[in-house]
Amino acid sequence: ARWLRAAAKQGNAAAQWGLAAQYALGQGVPQSFVDALMWFNISAVNDFGEQAAQAVEEIAAYLTEEQIAEAQARAEQCLGSNYTNC
Repeated sequence: ARWLRAAAKQGNAAAQWGLAAQYALGQGVPQSFVDALMWFNISAVNDFGEQAAQAVEEIAAYLTEEQIAEAQARAEQCLGSNYTNC
């Protein structure tokens, strides 16, 4: 997860998607659907395409509206800080 996080914070959409998947599955990181949704949203913004859009829909189904809003706000904060505050 460490290398994926480093690449994700460099703007690599595939790494962002991979990190999101790790959070969704709890592989190498504590399972967190909020973190997964945040990184899936970021990968979607960075043109990762249909995979990201589908993952966003699937993960969102497990979250409350408040959790979805939190993930979206955190994604905006991360993107707005050029990945320094993710």
